[in-house]
Amino acid sequence: MEQDIVFIDRSGMASGELNLISAALIKKAQIDSEIERLASLPVPANGRRVSLIASPDTGVGNGLTYSTAVSLCVLKPGEQTKPIRHNSSLVDFCIHGGGHAVIDGRRIEYKQYDVWTTTPWSIYQHFNDTNELQVRLSYSNSALLEKLNVHIVDDDPQVERETDAASSEAVDPTRISPYGTFALTDDGAFLMPYEKLISPDHIEVKPLHWPWEKVKAELDKFRALGTSYAGRRLYLMYDPTTGRTNGTTSTFFATLTIRPAKIVDRPHRHVSAAINYYFQGRGYSTVEGRRYEWEAGDLMLSAPGWAIHNHASKEEDVYELTIQDQPLHLALGSLLWHEDLRREPKLLGLTSGFATNRAGVEVVTGK
Repeated sequence: MEQDIVFIDRSGMASGELNLISAALIKKAQIDSEIERLASLPVPANGRRVSLIASPDTGVGNGLTYSTAVSLCVLKPGEQTKPIRHNSSLVDFCIHGGGHAVIDGRRIEYKQYDVWTTTPWSIYQHFNDTNELQVRLSYSNSALLEKLNVHIVDDDPQVERETDAASSEAVDPTRISPYGTFALTDDGAFLMPYEKLISPDHIEVKPLHWPWEKVKAELDKFRALGTSYAGRRLYLMYDPTTGRTNGTTSTFFATLTIRPAKIVDRPHRHVSAAINYYFQGRGYSTVEGRRYEWEAGDLMLSAPGWAIHNHASKEEDVYELTIQDQPLHLALGSLLWHEDLRREPKLLGLTSGFATNRAGVEVVTGK
């Protein structure tokens, strides 16, 4: 069936204002209730007890943001999932219990608050070989791929790695361009032939694991820096294969943060969207003028893309995991970040200025 294509005349039209989605706070009690419901179900045929935590504002892909799907995954003691693979990538975070994953034959033992990645097309399974319920938050770029209508999932892959038949065959010389890739102009414009276009140089991307015990030991050193340190007290879970995009995967970065007691961030905003999971402490976030109170065990879409926001801790230190799609925007060239809005209100079109909240902290009250 042919699709009707139309021309949309935008001649002389000015660009419209952004329609920002709202921040969202999912309380620990809601998460615990869903964990209990999943655990009460009969064992699914594929072993996967999963609920998507989705915002209806993000449309196709059932994401919590436009690019990021967040799943709550539960395994009871002794259970395991069946093998699966897909062209989406994952960042997993264990919020309760432990167990292990087997990803393309590599075994990753994980405990509470460990972070690890699953690379696209990897065949993987999860196992709960503990006596506790295993609960994971799994962050995927499937929401974006589903919007593009190219999320490919193989629910019954062969566990043994498939051999690359093409690499074992002799190369057909008639299919190799005799001219190769070369510079066309002195300012750096190149030409590349078809064969290289569809078969770029291979960079091996492996699943990686950041044990919380080791990360925490480094993170806690930030405590000694005192109030004179104005930077963010966090570490990126960095995969060097992502290069200049500073990613944990090609789409996301994952950071673990220690937020000392009574620390208030500067209001800022960025094109990338951020999701926070707080696993120790209490505090609040102000997003587009609205205040959200959070505590340990809460999950929050804390920074919809381009929303003005800041965060504050209360009387105790806070630990949090942040997932943000900044590497995607760096690859697209679309990233923009305003770190301190108090300095440039006119530049950013802020018409309502600033107000002082109950804690005596300046927060942006307008757009």
